[in-house]
Amino acid sequence: MPSWRVAFWTKNRLKNVVGLLLAPFVAYGILRWFEQRQVFQPYRPFAAEGNELGAPWEDVWLTAADGVRLNAWHFRASNAPAAEQEVFLVCHGNGGNISHRLDIYGVLLDLGRDVLAFDYRGYGRSDGKPSEKGTYLDAQAAFGWLRQQGYRPEHIIVLGESLGGGVATELAAREAPGGLILQSTFTSIPDLAAELFPWLPTRILGTIRYDNFARLPDLRVPLLVLHSRADTLISFAHGERLFRAANPPKLFREVQGDHNDTLDADRDAYAEAIREFLDVRARPAAEWPASSVNS
Repeated sequence: MPSWRVAFWTKNRLKNVVGLLLAPFVAYGILRWFEQRQVFQPYRPFAAEGNELGAPWEDVWLTAADGVRLNAWHFRASNAPAAEQEVFLVCHGNGGNISHRLDIYGVLLDLGRDVLAFDYRGYGRSDGKPSEKGTYLDAQAAFGWLRQQGYRPEHIIVLGESLGGGVATELAAREAPGGLILQSTFTSIPDLAAELFPWLPTRILGTIRYDNFARLPDLRVPLLVLHSRADTLISFAHGERLFRAANPPKLFREVQGDHNDTLDADRDAYAEAIREFLDVRARPAAEWPASSVNS
């Protein structure tokens, strides 16, 4: 066989071997990109400004422990000193930014509590790129800012919406808030990914966890779980499992509508569930009302 043919086949075989060796790394990189794109869907442009609610508000800037600058909106429901006022710390879902949740802030303000809504890194006007670890630092920065303003930790109620439930649960483990609300939240990202993408090895290769189911048994904080049976993205079973994993005192209330339509479907029911939670929060667990699912 001519020497050039030997060289040709040797070169092709080398290419094939290199290709086979690189293929797993390429596939892994694609999976990492896909995971990031599914979990975090940041949006930079604002759909509204805070003054559109008609409540006293301020545009504030926070700094996370790793130096990332974060944008937030602070709304006041009254002129009471911060030390005497309760406040909701809102950890929003994986899409959009703080400008897309005015309806939620409106409900919370109508309940007579202040509100702080912040954007994770990479969302809205916040700097940086989103990550699981980063969102935890972002929430701690928001909690710390509230403490600096004079709010007492037992007066801070952390509300996590969808992905924000994972952020809120971790914050409750790191700090000592006065209450935790999980709205349309999953047990963990691997659990949810296995349901949405059953053909992918998400449990084996996934790196983003937000494992609420594992964290809740270690928490001792008043809890409200809100979930709709009509949720087509995060099934009602996730909310039931979270509630059963949590320690008392706890309350489960069904809300209406699909994953992103809770307030449109029944704003009054949503507000009443949170109002009830605020009313019973300081009572002994034995005096809490019955929930709509079993513990």
